[in-house]
Amino acid sequence: MRGGRHVAAVTDASFDLAPGQCLALVGESGCGKSVLASALLGLLPGNAQTAGTAHLDGVELLTASERELSRSVRGRRIGLVPQSPAAHLTPVRTVRSQLEETVRELTDTPKRALRAAAERAAERAAFPVGHLDRHPHELSGGLAQRAATALALVGDAPLLLADEPTTGLDRDLVDRTVDELRRHIDAPDDIRGTGRALLMITHDLAAAERIADRVAVMYAGRIVELADATDFFGSPGPRHPYARGLLDALPDRAFTPIPGMPPELGDLPPGCAFAARCDRDTDLCTTTAPALTDGTACHHPREAAAAAGPQAAPEGAAGA
Repeated sequence: MRGGRHVAAVTDASFDLAPGQCLALVGESGCGKSVLASALLGLLPGNAQTAGTAHLDGVELLTASERELSRSVRGRRIGLVPQSPAAHLTPVRTVRSQLEETVRELTDTPKRALRAAAERAAERAAFPVGHLDRHPHELSGGLAQRAATALALVGDAPLLLADEPTTGLDRDLVDRTVDELRRHIDAPDDIRGTGRALLMITHDLAAAERIADRVAVMYAGRIVELADATDFFGSPGPRHPYARGLLDALPDRAFTPIPGMPPELGDLPPGCAFAARCDRDTDLCTTTAPALTDGTACHHPREAAAAAGPQAAPEGAAGA
């Protein structure tokens, strides 16, 4: 950044994703979820720096050239449902022409069958066929979202990155969209004989509960909890106080907001970034950043304190 500053947008993110699985990446806006997806696709701005490894089908994504990414990764190995579909769609071309072009480039569909193939792709994402000859500026936000989803599903890529795929949709269309994404990853791949994988970035925890096999919770650029979806949404529930706060904020649960605001990524504290908002923090939390251990990056995870009992709970911490 200007003045030699650096912003740690994503730090120490580590996970694996197998065919037939959906990992839901959740967290407040600005925590680094979309930056992580952009890094996997080589779409970070020019001043960004990456370190580590990201393997997919024998390709090292973080060091791949722009030529390799554009010719053999984007659309073919990784499909993308973008966070801002209206900006992603070409403004001077109809949705039909963009779908037909994508079908032509990513499949072996003959020219005479492109029109029908584009209409099937639209129907797969619940995009009305009667709107295919419209330009992006003539679409509502929900229609633009469904058009972008249709484009992303065309290539049947082994990995689908869906960044807020349900934005602007009503509840019925949210359910229909995530069900289609679930069918996409459950369907066997023609070459590998296995399903496809989905990394879904979302604020919609109801959609995540409907589709996800695992849940990763991100806060201030770090994954603070990684759990099976059944454990996360059911019993025993989240272990990290922030992850529990996300669920407790839902209207059908406690409907209690998390107090305070997230820290700036350019001015992170030396210890746990959530300590200032946490009712379980101790001096250890403000001085030492916890590592992700047993799926939770917390010095005082919920189960540990509950097992210890009120007598052994950390000083100043609330009961589980």
